[in-house]
Amino acid sequence: MALDYSAKVMDHFSNPRNVGEIENPDGLGEAGNPQCGDIMKIYLKVDDKAPQGPIIEDVKFKTFGCASAIASSSMATEMIKGKTVDEAWKMTNVAVAEALDGLPPIKMHCSVLAEEAIHKAINDYRGKRGLEVIPIKEHEHEAV
Repeated sequence: MALDYSAKVMDHFSNPRNVGEIENPDGLGEAGNPQCGDIMKIYLKVDDKAPQGPIIEDVKFKTFGCASAIASSSMATEMIKGKTVDEAWKMTNVAVAEALDGLPPIKMHCSVLAEEAIHKAINDYRGKRGLEVIPIKEHEHEAV
């Protein structure tokens, strides 16, 4: 079955932004979907001294997965880079999918992984700073 991907999905898949790792990250989050095998890791470097609050000054990702998973990781990192940690927390999987001009319904779980990995990375950062860890909404990962 061929999937119809938007030009933005294909661009972020072919030319992903922010690929790699950050050594000694301030936050690290990993999310995966056992049904399809996608695994996503998000690394955060946070500037704690920014006047408007902690800012995500750098973000990298490593994703093992399909075109939608790689594109979702790439777009999500672009969307949170330069944002405060609180602003980044509010980013949703729907916003990622919309920024990619849509994902096929069977691939929406890829944007969910991006949201979860970012939330886990932010909570890792918060925990390392002795801040309250925010409960994460666990999503059901559908079989693909």
